[in-house]
Amino acid sequence: MTASRPALLAEADRAAASHDFGQAAKLLDEAARAGPDDAAILMKLAGICRAAGQPRAALEAVHRALAIAPLDFTALLLRASLLDRLGEPSAGEAWGHAIAQRPEDPLPPQILQVLAEGERRHAAWLDAREARWAAGMADAEQRASADERARIARFRSNALRRTRPYHSEPTHFSFPGLREREFHPRSPFPWLAAIEAETGTIAAELDAVMAAERAELVPYIQYAAHQPLRQWQALNRNPDWTAIHLLRNGRPVEANVRHCPRTLALLDLVPQPGINGASPNAMFSLLAPGTAIPPHVGVNNARLVCHLPLIVPEGCWFRVGAETRHWRRGEAFVFDDTIEHEAMNPSDRLRVVLIFDLWHPDLSEIEREAVAALIGSDAANAPAAP
Repeated sequence: MTASRPALLAEADRAAASHDFGQAAKLLDEAARAGPDDAAILMKLAGICRAAGQPRAALEAVHRALAIAPLDFTALLLRASLLDRLGEPSAGEAWGHAIAQRPEDPLPPQILQVLAEGERRHAAWLDAREARWAAGMADAEQRASADERARIARFRSNALRRTRPYHSEPTHFSFPGLREREFHPRSPFPWLAAIEAETGTIAAELDAVMAAERAELVPYIQYAAHQPLRQWQALNRNPDWTAIHLLRNGRPVEANVRHCPRTLALLDLVPQPGINGASPNAMFSLLAPGTAIPPHVGVNNARLVCHLPLIVPEGCWFRVGAETRHWRRGEAFVFDDTIEHEAMNPSDRLRVVLIFDLWHPDLSEIEREAVAALIGSDAANAPAAP
C-alpha cells in the first residue's frame, strides 16, 4: 500500500536530518506525485537535490514547481542560481526574470546577498548583449541622422528592457494616427532658434511682470474641492507650483501681457492652436525649491508643449516617458504632454520655465479645424467653475 503524502514528507524529513539526501529526494518525489500539484514540495525537493550536489535534478524540480507557479520569486531565484552553477548561457536572462518578481516585503539577509550577486550577473549579461547588438548595428548607426540614432538607441534599450515603451494617454481628447514622441526632434519647429535667441529679453520681461504690483500669480493646479485629485493632492492650489499666465484658454491676461510685448510677439511665430475657450496658452511656470511635480498626462494629443528654461538652478530635471533631461537656460524643447511626465526642483532656488502649446505637426489644416470645432464646442458648453 502506498504511503500517504504526509507520511512520505515526514519520512523525507527524517532522511534529510540524517544527511541521506538521496533517500530524502526519492521520498519527496513520491510525495509530489502522491496528490495535487504542490509547488512547495517540489521546491523542497529542489533544495534537497542541490544539497546532494545534483544541480541538474534540482533544476528539473524547480522547473516542475514553476509549471505550477510561473512567477514565484523564490523558484525563479533558485533557477537562476542553478543555471549559473551549471554554466548555462541562459543564466544572465534568468536572473532578470527573478529580479523582476522581487517582492515588496523585506527579504532575509541571505536572500538579499544572492539577489545582489544576481543583479551584478544580470547587468553583465545585459552589457554583453548590448555590445553584441551595437556591433551589429554600428554600420546603420554611422549613416543615421541624429534623430535616427536616438530612436535606434531607444529601440536597443527597449529590447534590453532597460527602458520600456511609453504611449500617448490623453485624459480627454485622443486624435488617432499621430506620431508618439516623448521629446520631438527640432527640425519640424524652425521657430525654436528665434525664440531661444531672445531668452535674455524674455527673462527681462519675466522680471518686469514678477515685480509688477498687479501681476497675477496663481497656483498652477486649481481643482474644485469636489473633484477627485489623485496625484494632484499635494499641489492643488499650492503656491509651490504657480503660473504667471500670458495667454489662458485663448485669452490674454492683461495684467501680465502688458509687461511682455516681445514674448507675445515671439509667440506669433508659433503655430498655436486657436480654440475658443481652450487655446492658445502661454505662461511662466514657477516651481519652488524642493518641489516635485508627480507623474501625470495631459488632456489632448492634438497639441504639443514647448519649454523655454529661463531660471534653472543646478539639478532641476524633467522626465517624459523613459527620457530624462536637465533644463538648461535658453535651450528649448518640444514634448508630448500626453505621455507620462514629471519634474523636480531639488535645489534651494526658484525654477522658472516659459511654457506654451502648439499644434501637433502631423495634423493637416482640415484636421486642425475639426479638432478646434470639437474642443471649442466642449469648452463653450462646460459648466461654470464653482
